[in-house]
Amino acid sequence: MRMKALTILGVIGPLAAYIFIGISIWLSPWFNWSKNALSDLGHAQRSISAPYYNFGLALTGFLIAIYAFTTLKEHAKITSYFLAAAAFSLQLVAVFDEIYGFLHVFVSMLFFVSAIMFTLVYALEKKSLAATLAFLVGLGSWVFYWCGIYRAGVAVPEAISALAVTSCIILSVYKIYMEKTEKELGNSQIKNKD
Repeated sequence: MRMKALTILGVIGPLAAYIFIGISIWLSPWFNWSKNALSDLGHAQRSISAPYYNFGLALTGFLIAIYAFTTLKEHAKITSYFLAAAAFSLQLVAVFDEIYGFLHVFVSMLFFVSAIMFTLVYALEKKSLAATLAFLVGLGSWVFYWCGIYRAGVAVPEAISALAVTSCIILSVYKIYMEKTEKELGNSQIKNKD
């Protein structure tokens, strides 16, 4: 039962991020998807939404790290390290907001690279077509942006790749939940035969 509760953190963590990002956008009428980065919402001197945005990222990183080091580690050991690295780097994005200049850019890049690598490693470790698709969408959003195939603020590839990564986390939660349910059903059938 405890492990099932920890598994749910794989859903609650990303949900917290989207709730706090949504609140931050709502509080920031100046935010524009065609001009801004999501991190603009977390700039401590320029954005009134900074406490909400940065707290949301820090909380999300914390919850996802717990998920990675507990239930995901049993399901996909190598993948769990990549997700934990992404979770930690997400917390760094919250700590080193845009005020820190290049340091913020570095930790943001670290987050997106490690998050997209999480999808690739999960795809390879679990032979998952859905995770492969998440990797291609996440990587593609950045490649198309850098190549100028579409014009938008950097918030757009950030959001697309984050949604792709989130879908892979939710997929892992679903797989773990189903595995645990099947084991519990198998154990109860064995007990009934005894």
